[in-house]
Amino acid sequence: MKTVAISAGISESLLSQIERDIVSPSIDTLLAIAEVLEIDIEYLFSDLKKNKSVDITRKEDRKVVYETGATFHQLSRISDVPEDHTIEAVLLELEPDAISGNTEYGHRGRELGYILSGTAKLKYGTDSYVLRKGDSVSFSSAIPHELKNTGQNKMIAIWVNTPPRVVFPGINVQR
Repeated sequence: MKTVAISAGISESLLSQIERDIVSPSIDTLLAIAEVLEIDIEYLFSDLKKNKSVDITRKEDRKVVYETGATFHQLSRISDVPEDHTIEAVLLELEPDAISGNTEYGHRGRELGYILSGTAKLKYGTDSYVLRKGDSVSFSSAIPHELKNTGQNKMIAIWVNTPPRVVFPGINVQR
């Protein structure tokens, strides 16, 4: 231990405290120790990478938001990452002729949708696209857009936004 501490330029006492997880070393100290031990710095974080959490949203625990003709069921929300990487997935249900979105303005982020059943028309800027069961679409949210159910039955889709757009009860969203 003494040899490693001297070679890394730290005290034996500090090295002992780091080893026993009493103190957290600075990045410079950590790099020096890794270099002396001739180990890859990523090796030191390998357990951290293996122990990421898994978020499960049970059907009975889903948060739901109702708007005129539209229902949003929260499937998942990844928010324990930097804001630009947060993701929200919803099960979107649109009644016939119902619309989600806005043709006046867009918002920051990206969207991805997959039509599970029904048909819809996506207005994206000045263009329109017909979407049917099995179709998927992705686009920049910065362009004004809306999704309208053009069928006789409920249109159901999986919709993913990054960053999140739907405000569910009990969840704070910074915009």
